[in-house]
Amino acid sequence: MSGRPKAGNRAVERLKVAGPPVGAALVALALLSGWTAIGGAGTARPVEAGPGWLLLPTAGGVPSTAAFFTVRNPGDIPDELTGASWQFGGKVTLKRHLHHGAAGTWAPVTALEVPERGELAMSPEDADLMIVNPPPLKVGQWVEFTLTFRNSPDLRVEAEVRPPGSRPQ
Repeated sequence: MSGRPKAGNRAVERLKVAGPPVGAALVALALLSGWTAIGGAGTARPVEAGPGWLLLPTAGGVPSTAAFFTVRNPGDIPDELTGASWQFGGKVTLKRHLHHGAAGTWAPVTALEVPERGELAMSPEDADLMIVNPPPLKVGQWVEFTLTFRNSPDLRVEAEVRPPGSRPQ
């Protein structure tokens, strides 16, 4: 009798060696297929935002103000803030600050990016919602906004009116 294993034994040996990696690959494939089938992969998830803040216009100053929100995107697909409105009506403009050395200007934009698994953190130094000719506002007052996105449904959020120069706590 030779020292070679029989043909049937060779198949069993190969199965013992190849079985676990092949089995693991099949399980992973099944799980990923299921995840994709139920919409968990490569789909937009609605953006989220907590309360924001709105600067109280200064008396005798420019008749405009700005609102700021932090918008989070938990999904795998980038989104864009494409518009906004507020409870008092009137125009709300998306604005981005352009820095030129020590000086800077601002420009209206058609959209503000909310990166996948990231956030758009509006601030006086970067991006905001500009409101021209707001009605009289009071410090501590809460104002409702509706934010509009390219992929996500509209989002209703509130902003607290704060005195000029203040920041969120």
